[in-house]
Amino acid sequence: MTCRVFDMRRKEVINIRNGMRLGCVNDVEIDTETANILSLVVYGRLRFFGLFGREEDQIIPWNKITVIGSDTILVDCDLPVLPEHRALFSHKRKETGKKSLY
Repeated sequence: MTCRVFDMRRKEVINIRNGMRLGCVNDVEIDTETANILSLVVYGRLRFFGLFGREEDQIIPWNKITVIGSDTILVDCDLPVLPEHRALFSHKRKETGKKSLY
């Protein structure tokens, strides 16, 4: 299967460690000397409609990509959990009685 960078921008990135949707691919880092793709970049989410900037970009190394499908990219990496998502995980922990990974 071949995939163009233009097509990758339409794919959603999902972290298989916690099932979180990271967003869509916004950019690709390429080593110009070796012509290898180094990483995918997912821009951070906008804060209050972009008036307060955006959250940090998430850079996903190429070796952390497990599957590139027709509409999604599955990655296996430790990315920081955003505070609003951490609250969701702690809520689930209270309901199930299990310890949270975060």
